[in-house]
Amino acid sequence: MAEQGHDVWAAGDAYERYMGRWSRLVARAFTGRLRGGDGLPCGHGLRWLDVGCGTGALTGRVVELRRPRAVLGVDRSAAFVATARRLVPGPASFAVADALALPVRGGSRDVVVSGLALNFLPSPAAGVAEAVRVVRPGGVVAAYVWDYAGGMGFLRRFWDAALRVDPAAGGLDEGRRFPVCRPDALRALWEGAGLTGVAVAPIEVPAVFAGFADLWEPFLTGQGPAPGYVAALDPPLRERLREALRADLRADLRADLPVRPDGSIALCLRAWAVQGVRSG
Repeated sequence: MAEQGHDVWAAGDAYERYMGRWSRLVARAFTGRLRGGDGLPCGHGLRWLDVGCGTGALTGRVVELRRPRAVLGVDRSAAFVATARRLVPGPASFAVADALALPVRGGSRDVVVSGLALNFLPSPAAGVAEAVRVVRPGGVVAAYVWDYAGGMGFLRRFWDAALRVDPAAGGLDEGRRFPVCRPDALRALWEGAGLTGVAVAPIEVPAVFAGFADLWEPFLTGQGPAPGYVAALDPPLRERLREALRADLRADLRADLPVRPDGSIALCLRAWAVQGVRSG
């Protein structure tokens, strides 16, 4: 993805540390439950396209679980594409390309998917329309996005702490910025693109942090909205934010966060998945 304000996507390995470990979990769950227009799991030997592939979390699960005839992953970040090429085996291939101008001829793909990318497009509706263009009649268009408003516990706590120490951060809060990350909005996008049999469902995956450092330090990678915001702070404000987040977590630990005997923190992360079928 391209930079948008504090949204920086320039280092694949750094993103892996920040979000990749969780995105691989949700990608596996999404791929395992994906269904075709006949209600059966998407079979082997199909032609796939992964839009906004990032470091290849979803592409890799397609290769592993669905044994595609071919799968192309595209992303605007050359650095992320380079990481994906290193991490994901054949028959996957990758290209640097814009989600709004896919380098694929119309009707040439059986399944078009997108993981955790739709909300970062300048026009999500145009992105879905482009996916519909390249999928064959009867083919599947599907995507998933994090539930930034309420289902990403560690991010919600991060932005709540940021707003207390820096009210100007409100415009960067993903829960406010990305209204498309809600079930009704996703359904409206898919139905508005003419897709049929539209279904929206939650995907929940576990996230376990070894302790506060394991939660905080990935915010220092600079990759994505929250880490990009942290990177832009002057050191004193960054330290105030760190201490505010630590205090919130301590309060949560006394209340409702599950803490394991070794001091690790277990959370549940939620994404919303949507899929539909191109008619005709």
